[in-house]
Amino acid sequence: MARMLVIYKTPKDPVAFDKHYFDIHLPLAKQLPGLRKYEISKGPIVALAGAEDPYLVGILHFDSLAAITQAFASECGRACAADRLLYAPEDESMQMFLFDDRGA
Repeated sequence: MARMLVIYKTPKDPVAFDKHYFDIHLPLAKQLPGLRKYEISKGPIVALAGAEDPYLVGILHFDSLAAITQAFASECGRACAADRLLYAPEDESMQMFLFDDRGA
């Protein structure tokens, strides 16, 4: 399994962010080809070791890193990337990590 972990910092306008993220971006992202599961944080996020102002965490599950690459090369993936610029336009407003897991 591979994952995409996205951590958004607290936006300037949380109400507008939430409206766009949950009403527009999330339904679009759930159509990504190869997406197996989509998880979103609920409630406050406890930040340890100096993490900067986390607001929302999204975890997308795919079969492999190649599947993530293929998903974001698709029309839907390109639309998701363009849409992110509407609710979180600055690259500094988020962090994104892609990784394979190796169950323990």
